Amino acid sequence: MEKKKIVMTGGGTAGHVTPNIALMPALQEAGYEITYIGSYNGMERELIEAQHIPYIGISSGKLRRYFDWKNFSDPFKVLKGYGQAVSSLKKIKPDIVFSKGGFVSVPVVLAAKHCHIPAIIHESDMTPGLANRIAIRGAKKVCCNFPETMKYLPSEKAVLTGSPIRRELFSGNAQACMKYCSFPNHSKPVLLIIGGSSGSRIINDAIRKILTELLEQFYIIHLCGKGNLDDSLKNVSGYAQFEYARAELTDMFALADLAISRAGANSICELLALHKPNILIPLSAAASRGDQILNARSFEKQGFSYVLEEENLTEQSLLKAVKTVYSDRKKYMDAMSRSGQMDSIETIVKLIQNESKS
Repeated sequence: MEKKKIVMTGGGTAGHVTPNIALMPALQEAGYEITYIGSYNGMERELIEAQHIPYIGISSGKLRRYFDWKNFSDPFKVLKGYGQAVSSLKKIKPDIVFSKGGFVSVPVVLAAKHCHIPAIIHESDMTPGLANRIAIRGAKKVCCNFPETMKYLPSEKAVLTGSPIRRELFSGNAQACMKYCSFPNHSKPVLLIIGGSSGSRIINDAIRKILTELLEQFYIIHLCGKGNLDDSLKNVSGYAQFEYARAELTDMFALADLAISRAGANSICELLALHKPNILIPLSAAASRGDQILNARSFEKQGFSYVLEEENLTEQSLLKAVKTVYSDRKKYMDAMSRSGQMDSIETIVKLIQNESKS
């Protein structure tokens, strides 16, 4: 039997790639041969090639809502990427395209429409970002994480699926993480800090200012982002800092009793699936389009998270949040366990099968 073919796309941040990676094993089990189209040198290239999936790099430009001199050159990069995507799709002849968003995905989805190949896109955030707002025109279906998102999407295209969660996240080894972090024993609960794929200077600084007080009660795993290690703290007992985590993240989640995180949709959906009590510090509206604030408020409303906005982040407010959430952890875990999180992988794979070219 001839294998079905799927082209996946998405990039720019880890949040535009990890859900695609989560879908890959189920797609392969369903008989799909996967090819990935991303930018020449985006972070997605390394992440996808590590999965041993064929990767095609195309030209990619950013679409901005503010003035930048690159606004004059980037449209030509997007047009070039569109031409490359059309050429690649004609060569591969996939049955379907699946996009997780990010600016590199726009020319791919529009090229799919040009080539009469059905495309499905996934929107993680509460409201669609600029890239997906453009790509929606070329999509047959639009998957989303939040019930509130449905009103922003064309009703005939919108499908509530939730976010694909990597299966391996559910099988972490807490003991392996103890060893990896050089914690002497499990006599204290573990606090995991995740600042997003590039780290957060504001969260890093706030944590380090109250490190002494936190270490009285917790062991700490701090994922601080590339270039953000603090050498003066490398020998502090009970404090393990890393630029980022790959395979080790599964074990870190298994060990963690409490998490502090940005409010990117994929990160918070993983915390929900794993029932980890959490404090969300969304990226401020001044530094983003405000999607993380909306994501965080939705989770707060459902009782899954404690939200501390960046503008209100102080040593005292962070300490109070950590103590409050840890003492109320059962309340948060109960709310998450009652959420009835959907099996989004199965839902999305069935959608892909239904929409594939027959």
